[in-house]
Amino acid sequence: MNDKPIVIGVAGGTGSGKTTVTRTICDQFENTSILMLEQDSYYKDQSHIPYEERLNTNYDHPLAFDNDLLLEQIDLLRKRQSVEKPVYNYELHTRSNETITIEPQEVIILEGILVLEDERLRNMMDIKVFVDTDADIRIIRRMMRDIKERGRTLESVMDQYINVVRPMHLQFVEPAKRYADIIIPEGGQNHVAIDLLSTKIKSIIDQKQI
Repeated sequence: MNDKPIVIGVAGGTGSGKTTVTRTICDQFENTSILMLEQDSYYKDQSHIPYEERLNTNYDHPLAFDNDLLLEQIDLLRKRQSVEKPVYNYELHTRSNETITIEPQEVIILEGILVLEDERLRNMMDIKVFVDTDADIRIIRRMMRDIKERGRTLESVMDQYINVVRPMHLQFVEPAKRYADIIIPEGGQNHVAIDLLSTKIKSIIDQKQI
């Protein structure tokens, strides 16, 4: 029996439906312990940088993430050890002093726009997934989220999308699609693809228990 947890990476552009796909998969494994790790929790600590400079942080660039810490914690979880997952404070644009204790589970799903961009993360994954959704759908979803949940103006959302989000997507997110084992068009609405992925996960779990 292989006792190491299964690691699944779920990547895709902003508003692609990564979280919906991940949660739908989790719901299909009620009797199996599944852990969801959001790459967004691992933005770098910026407490040493003046607040005014933090406002210019490009959160869609690979350098915004503390992948060293993420790799370290995934490695510990694969060794069946608990970790202290960081909490990011979006109002202060830096890492919070708080952490969340995460216990190891049978399945680890790592979700985020750039989880397939880093070769070291890819090498830890048993399954690599890319959620591929049309750009017009993604920008509409992002606008609705940022305006409703984060109090942003339409103008600021569009300005950020044109000057930051779209260029970073084309440079880093979209090219990582070639590393995916499975591509899911239209995200959480693609029930057939999600069911097939869930079946594959179950097959891997069964094999590890032999």
